[in-house]
Amino acid sequence: MRRSSSSQRITGLLLSLAFFVATESAVAQKPQSAKAVLSSRVQDRTFHSKSLDRDMHYLIVLPVGYQQSQQRYPVFYLLHGWAGDYKNWVTLTKLVEYSRRYPMVIVTPDAQNSWYVNSATVPADRFEDYIATDLVHEMDAHWRTIASPQRRSIAGLSMGGYGSILFGLKHSDLFAVVGSVSGALDGPAGVEQVMPDLRESADRAYGPPDSAMRLANNIYSLLAKADRTKIPYLFLECGSRDPFLFSNRKFASELSSNNISYEYHEYPGAHTWEFWDNSLPRMLELIAARMVPGQVGTKP
Repeated sequence: MRRSSSSQRITGLLLSLAFFVATESAVAQKPQSAKAVLSSRVQDRTFHSKSLDRDMHYLIVLPVGYQQSQQRYPVFYLLHGWAGDYKNWVTLTKLVEYSRRYPMVIVTPDAQNSWYVNSATVPADRFEDYIATDLVHEMDAHWRTIASPQRRSIAGLSMGGYGSILFGLKHSDLFAVVGSVSGALDGPAGVEQVMPDLRESADRAYGPPDSAMRLANNIYSLLAKADRTKIPYLFLECGSRDPFLFSNRKFASELSSNNISYEYHEYPGAHTWEFWDNSLPRMLELIAARMVPGQVGTKP
C-alpha cells in the first residue's frame, strides 16, 4: 500500500442548506423542474433517462471561457453520497472556485439513495445504466466534451465513492481515472453494520444478504475477476476518524497486493463536508494532471 502526503462561496447557490450528522452531511433536496442558469459557469439541467424512464437533474460546472470558445474538454463526473443530491458538491464545497484553473467540464448528477446500481428489488430503478449509458451520452451529445475514455473521469464521496469504484471496475472502458473520498466501499457487503441507517437503502438496492446482486456489485469480487491492465488509475482518500477507514485501508491493501496502479491518502478528519472540501483540490489536481491535454503531468 502506498500513501501520498501531500473564498468564497458563490452567491445565490446556497439553496435550502441543512445541517447534518457525521454519517452524511447532506440532506436530499427536492429537485426543481425548471432548467436554470445559476451563474456563467454553473447550470442546472434536466434530461430524460431512458434507463429510468424519468427526467433526471444534474448540475454542470463549465470551465472558464467555455462560452467564448469552440474548444472541447475532458469531463469529470462527481457523485454525491447517501441522503445527498446533485447540488451538494456545488453548494457545500468550493468546487466552483477550485475548478477555475482546470479546463474541464464537471457534472454532478442526481442518483437518490440508489447505490449507483440497477436495483435488485425495484426493476425501474436502473441507476447503473442511467449513469454509465444515459448520462455519458447526454454529456457527449449536448456539451463540448472530448468523447474519449482517456478524457473521462469519475469520483465521489461515501456512497458516491463506492459508486465511482464500481463504475471503474464494471465499466473500465469508460473512464481513465477513478476517485473515491471516504468511500462506503462495503456497500453490498455489510455497510449497514458500520452505519445502521444505510440498511433500508442497501436492501432496496441489493436485495437480501445472500442475493446474487450483492456478489455482482461487491468491489472485491469485481477486482478479482477484472482485467488488471484495463483498470483505471485509482485515487483513494479517507479521514483518520472516518467510520469507513477500515474498509478503505483494506481496499488499498488489496490493490497493492494485485499490483494495481493507485494512490491512497489518509489525513486527519471525519465523515464531514469539511474533510471532503479539503480533499477536492488534491483530487482535482490529480485528475487534471492525467486528463487535461497539455496539462503538466498529463498521462498519454
